Amino acid sequence: MFGRGKNIQQSLTKTRTSFFGKIASLFVARTIDEGTWEELEELLIQADMGVATTVELVEWLRAESERRHARTPDDLNNLLKERLVALLTEKKRTYLEGERRLNVVLVVGVNGSGKTTSIAKLARYHRNRGDRVLLAAGDTFRAAAIDQLKIWAERAEVDIIAHQPGADPGAVVYDAIRAADSRHANVLIIDTAGRLHTQYNLMQELVKVRSVAQKQVHRAPHETLLVLDATTGQNALTQAKEFLNAVQITGCVLAKLDGTAKGGMAFAVSRELGLPIQFVGTGETIEDWAEFDPQAYVDGLFE
Repeated sequence: MFGRGKNIQQSLTKTRTSFFGKIASLFVARTIDEGTWEELEELLIQADMGVATTVELVEWLRAESERRHARTPDDLNNLLKERLVALLTEKKRTYLEGERRLNVVLVVGVNGSGKTTSIAKLARYHRNRGDRVLLAAGDTFRAAAIDQLKIWAERAEVDIIAHQPGADPGAVVYDAIRAADSRHANVLIIDTAGRLHTQYNLMQELVKVRSVAQKQVHRAPHETLLVLDATTGQNALTQAKEFLNAVQITGCVLAKLDGTAKGGMAFAVSRELGLPIQFVGTGETIEDWAEFDPQAYVDGLFE
């Protein structure tokens, strides 16, 4: 957990009182029959868990409840929570594992996903850890994106390297890496374009930016984080697959977790995309940011 902002449980209040509240009370005061399992399946799909993940989860729960003779509401809810934590833990990995002189983090995602604010929160997170942080305004296709990132850099109290709108993003990254060296920064966070004229152009631009980083710093980027808007559900999964085809995503950030997120998308991201969730945006302030904790997330959905 991190900072003085909202924690994961606090950010899930709306989610807990809607879909997952119904799921938690499903086994109470009723006989467990075929209708129970069908209703659970329906609720999980409505909660944005995705059909494939839902079917697999319900089949596991039915079989395991028989094997362990789980019959009480507490037994069944504990089994469900156990499996949900396992789904989120399967792909868990340490963020920026290994010591380097300069850690390069590439941040990707569509416009409107919460990418810029997530970059600012990540910068603040690193600064609070004692890192020397530099931002690179690699989304040069929108003047507003550069201006917005400059404002957030000021709030996060970190330096930023930016060129004029329309400049080559690769040149921005090149200059940012040189600046990181000269300023002895040990974390460089690179913003990227979220939309171009065609999806193909966007993905090609990301490949180019990644290539520039690779040529300048050994094995860079060391993390490529995909920011997903938690409130958009299955649409975010479709976006994620596009980015996965273009660049090597190492992890996800779930932004806007405190919104009207249904909660199930996290499991679909982990199971269907095979991506670990590294961080969550838990609110609107720069401190509302947390390292992703599978147990805390599942507890927050139910309790």
